[in-house]
Amino acid sequence: MSPQPASSQVSAAGSGQGLRSASELAVSLSDASLSYGARELWSGLDLDIRRGEFFAVLGPNGSGKTSLLKVLLGLEKLTSGSVQVAGEPVRRGSRNIGYIPQQQPFPPETPLRARDLVGLGLDGHRWGIRLRDAAHHRHVDSLLEAVGASSYANAPVGTLSGGEQQRLRAAQALATNPDVLLCDEPLLSLDLHHQQAVSSLINAQCHEANSAVIFVTHEINPIIDYVDRVLYLANGRFRVGTPEEVMTSSVLSELYGSTVEVLRHNGRIIVVGLPDATPHHHHEEI
Repeated sequence: MSPQPASSQVSAAGSGQGLRSASELAVSLSDASLSYGARELWSGLDLDIRRGEFFAVLGPNGSGKTSLLKVLLGLEKLTSGSVQVAGEPVRRGSRNIGYIPQQQPFPPETPLRARDLVGLGLDGHRWGIRLRDAAHHRHVDSLLEAVGASSYANAPVGTLSGGEQQRLRAAQALATNPDVLLCDEPLLSLDLHHQQAVSSLINAQCHEANSAVIFVTHEINPIIDYVDRVLYLANGRFRVGTPEEVMTSSVLSELYGSTVEVLRHNGRIIVVGLPDATPHHHHEEI
């Protein structure tokens, strides 16, 4: 099966259209297109993501991965088509959505402790003085422990490393037990141990709390054991399917328009010959 051009429909095997009731759907895009001026990132995207699904979004820089998350957050508007989250039109500030952004350091003078940052995930939407009771503090403590951040709970966030700050963002995003968890390169700046810990925590939110996880990444291997389906974006084209269906030499070669070889070793995927040789550290992308 060939990958679909931006103007084509996703294959039935990839989209799962018509197989789920509306109550099971966490995210739904219909004939969705997104362009910046004359540049079309993708179009004709029909996609349903169910509750309890771990959905990865892959592709090179500039392919529209982060822009897809911005659409779901209500920060970008589709050029055409429609999108719903939890059965409703998207809107900014939805409490149904948790969001782990790309890692960006806090200035050293930021007047927040680690626990304060996590606590904003619980009550940051409220105005006025916050009266935080013992239950609030216990909840924050449990979130800090879950991401391995208890040891620096009272440290100013601006003094922490990028990896430590990113663990706090993960805890903050999980604070409200969201229906949809959007993750934009959440493992950047984390060492292998904490990559595994944060990935496992996100997977638990997905498969135990029945949240839909949409996980943007350049590197699928840290989450390969968790991923249900993949959306691969490249050159204005896309393919949706299981990792076994999408992460193949033939599919990636057609998406990129050049020879790409996909190898598998000990349950991991090795991709050779990507045109952009995408690094695993970058500034915020489209």
